[in-house]
Amino acid sequence: MESAISENLTLKCGLQMKNRLVKAAMAEHMSDGDNLPTELHNRAYAEWGRGGWGMLLTGNVQVDRMYLGDAHDLAPNPAIEPELIRRWSEWSAACTKHGTPTVMQICHPGRQSPMGAGSRCLTAKNVAPSPIPLNIGSRIVDRVASAVIFGTPREMTQKDIDHVVEQFVYTSRLASQTGFQGVELHAAHGYLLSQFLSPTANLRTDSYGGSPAGRVKIIVDIIRAIRKTVPAEFCVGIKLNSVDHQSESALKACVEQLKLIVEAGVDFVEISGGSYEDPSMMSSSTSSQQPEKSARTVAREAFFLEFASAIRAQFPGTPLMVTGGFRTRAGMEKALTDGDCDMIGIGRPAVLKPTLPNDILLNPDVPKESARLVTQQIKQPWILKMLSNRSVGAGLESSWYSSQIEKLGRGIVHTIT
Repeated sequence: MESAISENLTLKCGLQMKNRLVKAAMAEHMSDGDNLPTELHNRAYAEWGRGGWGMLLTGNVQVDRMYLGDAHDLAPNPAIEPELIRRWSEWSAACTKHGTPTVMQICHPGRQSPMGAGSRCLTAKNVAPSPIPLNIGSRIVDRVASAVIFGTPREMTQKDIDHVVEQFVYTSRLASQTGFQGVELHAAHGYLLSQFLSPTANLRTDSYGGSPAGRVKIIVDIIRAIRKTVPAEFCVGIKLNSVDHQSESALKACVEQLKLIVEAGVDFVEISGGSYEDPSMMSSSTSSQQPEKSARTVAREAFFLEFASAIRAQFPGTPLMVTGGFRTRAGMEKALTDGDCDMIGIGRPAVLKPTLPNDILLNPDVPKESARLVTQQIKQPWILKMLSNRSVGAGLESSWYSSQIEKLGRGIVHTIT
């Protein structure tokens, strides 16, 4: 009997996946001084491309070089567009050399752009739906760190919003032009689009706030504008944040927003969770402060599967990708056969074993009990445990995996210890 994870899938736009396994987006943090991809990107993604994945998602590409999540993020620079097109074309060719469709994740950090990350001057404020500073903790040291590193953002004007929409469209057009099969809008983990969706980060009283429909308007505008610019077969997906929707009222608002997103024309929805304010996505360790997961969630091995199931019930015709927490072939197959999701996103284990599908998950010679994924536990220095909050510890773990992606680009695969 064919495994559920080996079944092919055709998205609405026509993009064909040979199986249900997706290399999830992870920050690479290895751009050059112009925020362009390097040979390290090409070699790392070539490894994933030959690994047997049904689809690759790139790490987030920021749409505005002025506002980066990290100084080494990728971002388009219109001033050097010919070189940008050449580099992105080389990158996409490396990704797709073995026929693996590749979707570029695109993003704007909003208020989560740290000082010094981006081409803006040091006195320029971050932008956000509302002038609400980032909350990274309740201690005095946390508040001081937020004020120094991120500052209080300025509320975006209509001109700012129009410009951001244009930047998402420009980046999508270039992605299509340079050989990528699609883009995924990053509307999770506390970034700008997620900030617009949130009733706590978006206090606007104009057409971009005040209601679930108002708060999703910028995303709907972006999707419609992208659709008018790219070919019909170009894939457009979106990544949403389950952490923001854990109450009944929040889930109801999310369903209302997702209805408008689906109607605007997305080909798949990815469910993930966590932000700098709630860094569960960035850390594989558990915390006593995190809510206890239900037995069903634990059994399905995904942090966010119950949320995805609720969304599936409302949108049965929209392919769902769940990323986070899958660690066995059996858990993945059960989630798929039960109809809770259509695509399995795998992040950190894919860094440690880029050929994971071919070698383990899709390999019939590997028995069920051995078809497991592994991650590396990162030990946090004692001084950080005493001085820092959870965001710093989670960021340390995320940075470690970024360094392993760079090593992958150098031909070095990490050995689990």
